[in-house]
Amino acid sequence: MQRNPEELYQLDPAAQTVGLANAPMLHYLDGFIDAGNAGRLLAEHLLRASPHQTVARFDTDRLIDYRSRRPLMIYDNSSWESYDAPELALYLLHDSAGRPFTLLTGPEPDHEWGLFADAVLSMGARLGSGRAVSFLGIPAGVPHTRPLGVIAHATREDMLAAHQRLRNRIQVPGSATALLEFRLGKADREALGFAVQVPHYLAQAVYPPAATALLGAVTAAAGLTLPDAGLAEAAERTNEAIERQVAESAEIAELVRALEQQYDAAAAQGGSALLSEGEPMPTGDELAAQFERYLAENHGRTDPPDATR
Repeated sequence: MQRNPEELYQLDPAAQTVGLANAPMLHYLDGFIDAGNAGRLLAEHLLRASPHQTVARFDTDRLIDYRSRRPLMIYDNSSWESYDAPELALYLLHDSAGRPFTLLTGPEPDHEWGLFADAVLSMGARLGSGRAVSFLGIPAGVPHTRPLGVIAHATREDMLAAHQRLRNRIQVPGSATALLEFRLGKADREALGFAVQVPHYLAQAVYPPAATALLGAVTAAAGLTLPDAGLAEAAERTNEAIERQVAESAEIAELVRALEQQYDAAAAQGGSALLSEGEPMPTGDELAAQFERYLAENHGRTDPPDATR
């Protein structure tokens, strides 16, 4: 039986009259890997930075397995007070120059990935959307004291000319975001994805510097002017907090220096200082365990204090 992808979403009737022709579509789906919460932080920053309106909503009752990701409810005294229903939606925003763009964000679907991808393509065709750009964070054996690398992939080779790429053939678990980019490519649509490399000992933390790096890549690829106020300040506070925490532990400081030496040696030899090629970082697992235990013992949390305030 032929399934209709347009049954998966409800499009605002006024959306097709707001002039979205060739407007870029940014997208981040929560549920797959996102080291440092980089993608989530960027999506939240974009929604905070400018007024937005909902263009379309997806049928989450059909797409989400609530038993694996149970929505929150508030019980007060003797009755249920509220239900925090999950929302997977497309929002309309404008950049600092007034240019429109859309942001698709919410929980990654648990079901019907193929139909979901078809639905996004259908919605994009109805709105006349332009280039699609995704973003997230991945853990890497790099120190927090060096520039964060951003790896790119795209539906066409010529779109990667100005970006760092991973020149390997690998098999990895799939995601709805990856499938969407694949389907966009098959439909001859422009799509890019960016993965910022987060120090793996901070992968479980809230790490605004990674979101800031993603913002720069996304801004350039989408041709937008997006503000970094708030996100940049959070990144600076986070870096300062991490430096204080490292300074309080000679053992952790020594391990960070080991990562720095490997990073610098790879760069000096003309190799990739962004991703380890060949053998894994020798002190990576030890550093991750030491650092995360230190943060948990001293602060009762795994993200640096005041990281996003």
